[in-house]
Amino acid sequence: MTHSYRAHYYHLIWSTKNREPLIVKEMQDPLYAYIGGIVKCNNGALLCAGGTENHVHLLIGLTLPDKFSDFIRDIKANSSSWLNKNLSGNQNFGWQEGYGSFSVSYSSLERVRNYINNQEEHHRIITFDEEYLQLLKKHQIRYDGRFVLG
Repeated sequence: MTHSYRAHYYHLIWSTKNREPLIVKEMQDPLYAYIGGIVKCNNGALLCAGGTENHVHLLIGLTLPDKFSDFIRDIKANSSSWLNKNLSGNQNFGWQEGYGSFSVSYSSLERVRNYINNQEEHHRIITFDEEYLQLLKKHQIRYDGRFVLG
């Protein structure tokens, strides 16, 4: 085969450090736009972003996921720095150490997009911690309960 074609889609989730409610409503859209720029610089596309004051959900498409861990590190480090410069108050913003990454088939993109777009409503019923554990179980990911939400 002379040409290779790839499309990889991921649902990414992580929270603020200690799930502190630091991402105020008026900062969410600018944050998502900034993250979109980071994704674009890494040859990806931010298809959808959402969340609440203590976590983010991203739906991204990548054609070259070869350095996926570096890609996540770039998003988290650069967006954390941006938030520290742009949040009002004396907060020291940081993201949780880990993250959740779930592959998404092309046929499920719209369902995941709807899920991400309805985060505010969704979290009236369920906490981030409960949601995260449910997603890990749904995807049959083993975890150590002592450290998963650290």
